[in-house]
Amino acid sequence: MKKLVSNLALLIMLTAVTVSLGQNKRSLNNYREPSKEGINVFEAPKDTAVIKAFDGVTVRIGGASALQFQSLDHENSNPLVVVEGEDTYPYKLREIGGNFNLATANLDLDVQLHDGLRMHLRTYLSSRHHPEPYVKGGYLQIDNLNFINEGLLADAMRYVTVKIGHMENNYGDTHFRRSDNGQALYNPFVGNLIMDAFTTEVGAELYYQRDGFIGMVGFTNGKLNQNVNKSNVPDDDEFNKASTGGASFLAKLGYDKQINDDLRFRITGSLYNTGDVPSSYLYSADRTGSRYYGVMILDGADDNFRSGRYNPNLRNKITAIMINPFVKYQGLEFFGTIEMANGKADNELNGSGEPADDRKVTQFAGELIYRFGETENFFLGARYNVVSSEDKDAKDWDPDNYTKINISRFQVSAGWFLTKNVLAKLEYVSQSYNDYADLNTYNDGKFNGIVFESVISF
Repeated sequence: MKKLVSNLALLIMLTAVTVSLGQNKRSLNNYREPSKEGINVFEAPKDTAVIKAFDGVTVRIGGASALQFQSLDHENSNPLVVVEGEDTYPYKLREIGGNFNLATANLDLDVQLHDGLRMHLRTYLSSRHHPEPYVKGGYLQIDNLNFINEGLLADAMRYVTVKIGHMENNYGDTHFRRSDNGQALYNPFVGNLIMDAFTTEVGAELYYQRDGFIGMVGFTNGKLNQNVNKSNVPDDDEFNKASTGGASFLAKLGYDKQINDDLRFRITGSLYNTGDVPSSYLYSADRTGSRYYGVMILDGADDNFRSGRYNPNLRNKITAIMINPFVKYQGLEFFGTIEMANGKADNELNGSGEPADDRKVTQFAGELIYRFGETENFFLGARYNVVSSEDKDAKDWDPDNYTKINISRFQVSAGWFLTKNVLAKLEYVSQSYNDYADLNTYNDGKFNGIVFESVISF
């Protein structure tokens, strides 16, 4: 305990040193600020007022970094298994203790190329899964068509935005609040949801925002890793046709209104649907990794950079729906998630050797945040998150009569914005795994403890 306190004190000191790193405001038009000012901003704003008139190409260089101190414990049933007369415990978890995680960092380039034409590019400088830099993705954002001809379709473009690129796709509202590697300032907690819907695919999205109403339609090529290779299967294969790709369809409909000075209300419904894509990565596309390092990993096994998360492994013809209500009254805010998805894994068969029926998974989450202080520089939060999924690791699994596993997580957090660019937060997390098979890593599994995180974003 004494060592834990001393390490936490060291992390607080390191965070305090960064207070001097605050920057002057460098706003762009229709841009989500990477600082505290960007909290509870969802889609890029669509404002008729011009913040900054175009007077030549403007390059905004920004970035974010995050560092955690973790002290978590984990356990499972670890049953005795007798093999050829010898007692073994093959489901023993690795030992973990309190210490610092790898510092993660992002580099952002936002470029105003012309009036109404902006580019965004994010590079992960370091992450749990990739210690080396690599590009997450980027896009062109079109807010008007003046770069083609002054005043072209001006009446329509007052409400229309177009995004094109290899980019983070706009399915649901949770991805606007999740931690994205080093950019963890928008997230009032340390961890993301158990089932983390996030993907980057090549495509385009068309937005219409007017008087609080939000509409979006988009299409992507349905691929996380881009290539032109055909899948090595016959054209008549039931699961994967010999094609270089397919398409995914995205849609969102919602309403977001500041009712009065005290009350804001938002609700959206989102759809993600894949056609004949080689393999969808909706719940496994995040290559940066989970914040809960080393949890529920067997002793001697390779690291699982998604530890603490759940991937339902729905890879073919996915239909996913997410509903997100958001209410903020003065300093109190509620954000909810209702998610339902179905699909199947590659070449999944039933007990008769025929293509299996789609498996179903549901996720529910509710979080309550109270922000206080003269400028809401402090907050307290709580989140409850549950996932129920038809899974082959469930007790008494039958391919003709699916049974479910259940995972639940409870988080409480406290945060302090030292400046608008610097955040320190402390989280307690407790997660439980239920209804897994007896001979399984997650049988009677659970982990709990605290994580302290320091975030800089500018």
